[in-house]
Amino acid sequence: MTPKLHIKNYGCSGNTADAETLTGCLKQAGYTIINNETEANLIIYNTCAVKGPTENRIINDIKNTPKDKKIVITGCLPKISYERLQHEIHFDGAVGPAIGEDIVEVIRRVLTGEQVVELTTNLEKPLPPLDLPHHRSNPVVSIVPINYGCLGSCAYCCVVHARGKLRSYPIKEIMKRIETDHTTGAQEFWITSQDTASYGRDIKTNLAELLLSIDGLKIDFRVRVGMMTPNLVTDIEKQLLRAFESEKIFKFLHLPVQSGDNAVLKNMHRFYTAEQFKTIVKTFRETFPDLTLATDVIVGYPGETDKAFHNTLALLKEVKPDITNVSKFFARPKTQAWEIQEGLVDKEEIKHRSTVTAELTKELSANRNQRWVNWRGTTIFDEQGKVEGSWVGRNFTYKPVVVQSSENLLGKTLIVKVTEASQTYLKGKIWSK
Repeated sequence: MTPKLHIKNYGCSGNTADAETLTGCLKQAGYTIINNETEANLIIYNTCAVKGPTENRIINDIKNTPKDKKIVITGCLPKISYERLQHEIHFDGAVGPAIGEDIVEVIRRVLTGEQVVELTTNLEKPLPPLDLPHHRSNPVVSIVPINYGCLGSCAYCCVVHARGKLRSYPIKEIMKRIETDHTTGAQEFWITSQDTASYGRDIKTNLAELLLSIDGLKIDFRVRVGMMTPNLVTDIEKQLLRAFESEKIFKFLHLPVQSGDNAVLKNMHRFYTAEQFKTIVKTFRETFPDLTLATDVIVGYPGETDKAFHNTLALLKEVKPDITNVSKFFARPKTQAWEIQEGLVDKEEIKHRSTVTAELTKELSANRNQRWVNWRGTTIFDEQGKVEGSWVGRNFTYKPVVVQSSENLLGKTLIVKVTEASQTYLKGKIWSK
């Protein structure tokens, strides 16, 4: 009897892309992949390690796995916290992230009773080919990794120890992947990596050149560009602005600031200032006034004084992001921040700062969304809503617009009018088909 496998994925869009490739390779090898983990013989946990609470949740999930199931742990967590995994849970296999078709041999060995632990792989190893089999979790959305690793040395980030140095895919391979996935129904493409602004700097190209090449494809689709580190935007900013003028590119900018205080940014090893961040935002908004701006903030980093914290609040009030991901600082293994003993912020104070920041960002997001009431325009529907009969579409700035319809709208592009706005999404009605 063919073993039944279940893949449980955690973390970023890059991890989702990895999980889709694991699924595709295992299906091609003849394995049955099922959604119901209770019926599975083997569960693959494709893990994330970026935050302490995420690590705790994953380990708790693995601990609660029935004893009769084999367990394989993939992704970043085995590279970051293997000692903890070894101490706290039972598993049959542990391998790092982005292993591509190698997963087939790992599963074969585990199913024959072997314990497989392969974590000494070179972090500069060749990338898994982009044309490997992959099973899209959303039939109309293709997640395309453009590079693995990054050029950063952020003091708080453990991911570089899991995914390694920058390794970029050639532009031609990325374009071929887009064309291939488009023929199988993908209409929206997420260009993703740890840092898309670092793309290509190891192969004498850059993100702007990639986007301009993608714009040249003679097919109709939309592209969401993933997170960009601010200091790597500056030298390609003019090219990026030109690339973003393409109708194919959502006017969506994910630019993480992390702190509004320059001393904290320096301690974090973020190689830009708050002023430089604001200048990039201003330049993009001057060119694209309706731009959706997403950013990230860490509160409670060691050395963050009350004044430094209020500098972050002041920056948010000035910039008014549409989306702000607020994280409490957690020291991660293998990072420089793990060793810091001075300037630690009290846990209750971190919790307080997180609450204050979250309340502010909710207000800012709600106010930004109100601007869209009565807007009417083209919307591509890429998701089924949480409520029965609801569908989520994206307008040209990647704003989510929820409508009600008895029809299946997935993959359709329609004219929608926005009637209401909330903090996280817009409500609308279909204006015409």
